[in-house]
Amino acid sequence: MHTDEVYEYLKKHGQLLDLEIAAATGISLDDVRTSLSQLSARGDISSCSVTSYANGKPVEGFQCRIAGYIPRPAPGRKPGVTPKTTT
Repeated sequence: MHTDEVYEYLKKHGQLLDLEIAAATGISLDDVRTSLSQLSARGDISSCSVTSYANGKPVEGFQCRIAGYIPRPAPGRKPGVTPKTTT
């Protein structure tokens, strides 16, 4: 199956929809969803169902990410953060 390939793709690219994974990897959507189900059952990923709309038609899918993975903050200053000054 493609479970390891799907896992590695999520690990490299972060949170994605099942449709995006299928399109990028060339794996059929059914196989991607089967792999995501297996990964979720093992606790390797977190997923939730989402509904988006394309041309007014609902499109059902799953949004997934690696379980327990928090990406590192981007380097550099963060907007809106100002140091507190004391007077």
